[in-house]
Amino acid sequence: MINGQVSFWMQDAAASERPERPPLDGDTTVDVCVVGAGYTGLWTAYWLRQALPDASILVVEAQHVGYGASGRNGGWLSGKMIGLSRHMAEGPGGREAVLELRRAAVDAFDEILGIMADHAVDVDAVHGGYLTIGRTPAELARLRAAVEAERAWGMTEDDVRLLSAAEAADRISIDGMLGALYSPHNVRLHPGKLVAGLASAAEAAGVRIAERTPALDIAPGRVRTAHGTVTARHVLRATEGYTARLPGRRRDMLPMNSSMVITEPLSEADWKTIGWTGGEALSGAQHTYFYAQRTADGRIALGGRGLPYRFGSRLDQDGRLDRWTIGQLHGVLRGLWPEVRFELAHAWCGSLGVPRDWSPSVVWDPATGLGHAGGYVGQGVTASYLAGRTLADLVAGKETRYTRLPWSGRTSPRWEPEPLRWLGSYAMYGLYRIADLSEGSARHEGTSTFARLADTITGRH
Repeated sequence: MINGQVSFWMQDAAASERPERPPLDGDTTVDVCVVGAGYTGLWTAYWLRQALPDASILVVEAQHVGYGASGRNGGWLSGKMIGLSRHMAEGPGGREAVLELRRAAVDAFDEILGIMADHAVDVDAVHGGYLTIGRTPAELARLRAAVEAERAWGMTEDDVRLLSAAEAADRISIDGMLGALYSPHNVRLHPGKLVAGLASAAEAAGVRIAERTPALDIAPGRVRTAHGTVTARHVLRATEGYTARLPGRRRDMLPMNSSMVITEPLSEADWKTIGWTGGEALSGAQHTYFYAQRTADGRIALGGRGLPYRFGSRLDQDGRLDRWTIGQLHGVLRGLWPEVRFELAHAWCGSLGVPRDWSPSVVWDPATGLGHAGGYVGQGVTASYLAGRTLADLVAGKETRYTRLPWSGRTSPRWEPEPLRWLGSYAMYGLYRIADLSEGSARHEGTSTFARLADTITGRH
């Protein structure tokens, strides 16, 4: 089994889809400099070229295209809510802006896949929706509450519904499943192929990408890198979980760790046991949840939380997982399908950016020329597309559907200083783990007191 390095997704992307791009070679001047060659930075650059076709646009990336969360995620192009509804509704657009964000997320499916098709990029897309399974009475009660909450925000039976145990079993066979939430609003895809294809599409539009060019400092009109200084009228930051590495930004985003494993291809007999022929993405309703997909080549890719946060906002060591986390994720697979023997092919981790209020922002200051977008908290495949369009339209001076979305101009409070960040993160996940054990053993309905306390600590309550 491979542990760390790039993710399976990026390793699996053909060499022709991930060419080597030279680093910056000395000082340069452009109209726009984008920092970060993940989904957000690349979509921003791509849409800026559509809005400002004569502008010179340079993307600088510390490692290579897709090195961060864009190449390490679970491959959910999802219509789930982005951020917390109550925070997103606090802006001038109110409730209607939140509903428009939901509509825009679903519309993004066809838009993203259409762009990839225009550039002859196959991202292994299957529009199968998603399932969230409940295996204890408390989890099933949470799923009912989730459906009710979605109804309160205008979602109908066509958007989300609760499946009985029998209905869920028609889609997938899981040990001990009592029911499931189902929504059609999800596309399973290969995130490595998507980010590689997006980089190629941006370059075809005239964007330049400089890899192995870490940004050391960002200021109005200037990005100082390890290989020279970029002078630009507009400087746009798309650094998500890596934001804490920049001077003065350590408390802007908490780099939350997410971990993944992927199996070797399963046999036809194993797939007959499991079912799962509809291409749905899969997650659990427990507090220490998991997320998964059945890949195009017959594997299961499954992720969850391992070591949630490193003291001082430090990042992982080249994506390597500790043995305990690998064992935990392997144990999730065995618990879901105890009759199947799973061999792991690759394990890795990555950081996603978590704002203090768990809700994203897209900010543009025309006076300084500085802008940034991020903070998607696990919904980044869809959110980054919409945020990139929003930021591009703001810079181009356009008033559009995207600039009216509720994240435009909003800011989040900063995280607490250490050791409070570290203590809070570990207290939260410790309480969630205790809550899952409590709910599983007591077989009761209703959310555990431990989980409510964890929600209070994080501000998600």
